Amino acid sequence: MAETLRQYKAQLLRALAHPTRIAILEALRGGEVASGALLGQLQIEQANLSQHLAVLRARQVVVNRKVGNQVFYTVRDPVLIQVLDLLREYCQGQLRATLTTLGEIDGSPSRPA
Repeated sequence: MAETLRQYKAQLLRALAHPTRIAILEALRGGEVASGALLGQLQIEQANLSQHLAVLRARQVVVNRKVGNQVFYTVRDPVLIQVLDLLREYCQGQLRATLTTLGEIDGSPSRPA
């Protein structure tokens, strides 16, 4: 069972392993967004957006609903937004540590965290 869960996590992380897909999730942070609005926010081609949304749908990261000729997307589980927020905090901490180290190397005063 533990191996199955690891495989599932790995598949989920692979689905998230693209800057455009992360940008899509960030755009959906506030709730449901129409695909046309996503195009405008992300400034990418429609075919490119469709491919990324297909990956996210296949991994059940996002869900969609159709109203007339519009398709609306939302994050399936908001806890994923919390995961992305934690990842951002982790990355910021790593960057601060790197900048501090670089400051120590070149002798400039380190900036407070």
